Amino acid sequence: MKLLSYSYLGRETWGAVVGTDDVVDLGKAMPQYATLLDYIAADAYLNAAKDVQGKPVSAKLADITFLPVITQSEKIICAVRNYMDHHKEVLAAGMHRELSEQPPIFLRVWRSQVAHGQPMICPRVSGSFDWEGELAVIIGKAGRDIPEDKAFEHVAGYSCYNDGSIREWQFHAKQIASGKNFEATGGFGPWMVTADEIRPNQELKLVVRLNGEVMQSGHTGDMIFSIAKLINYASTIFTLVPGDVIITGTPAGVGWSRKPPRFMKPGDVCEVEIEGVGTLVNPIVAQD
Repeated sequence: MKLLSYSYLGRETWGAVVGTDDVVDLGKAMPQYATLLDYIAADAYLNAAKDVQGKPVSAKLADITFLPVITQSEKIICAVRNYMDHHKEVLAAGMHRELSEQPPIFLRVWRSQVAHGQPMICPRVSGSFDWEGELAVIIGKAGRDIPEDKAFEHVAGYSCYNDGSIREWQFHAKQIASGKNFEATGGFGPWMVTADEIRPNQELKLVVRLNGEVMQSGHTGDMIFSIAKLINYASTIFTLVPGDVIITGTPAGVGWSRKPPRFMKPGDVCEVEIEGVGTLVNPIVAQD
């Protein structure tokens, strides 16, 4: 199933995509779950296919306003340089980075995100707003010290993510979070595909297009640290809770490593397409 958060006729709600473009308002049909996060936290998403049966279509995808899949995640955990081809392009660009024995991570805040179809904002202080297409893993079951062989039991589903990066600010210091948390710079959506639709460790093709031109093309099988390892590592640090999101890294093809560098600018449109998940589309606008 494809589950999403959205607004329609001035009301925020959540629901499911049925067929190619019909939306069932499950927030209205099941008011005991005020948000998609509530539905996930109750493990009710496991019955999503049954929950939509017999429910009326309330809108078309073209008529709704998408919201970030999880609107206010407690934690957005992002992996750094987690594809070998991206690691190699970082080295080729002159930045010395050794492979670490454990996953390097940083945290994003939820206000740094926008939904599918909503503008990603190029900050006025930057001329280097870069794209990073990534697979997002949404946690469904809480856990601490989760072993790798149990990791996928904690996954509710998957989505697309554009880890928009403000490169000058990312490189201010060795800690990169300042360049990853400007408001409205990360795209998240359009929906969550429930975990039963995608096999654990299934290799998924990932493509990023800027104004229709392919910038990144890779697949999730090239990850250095697997999804299971990322869940294990993160859950050793803190308890993972429903609605937490793990952003799993990006393949080669980012803008700053190109010669000459290329970045997103106002008027551009960036797309992140992931096989079996969907396509996240965001226009780029300037900060007011």
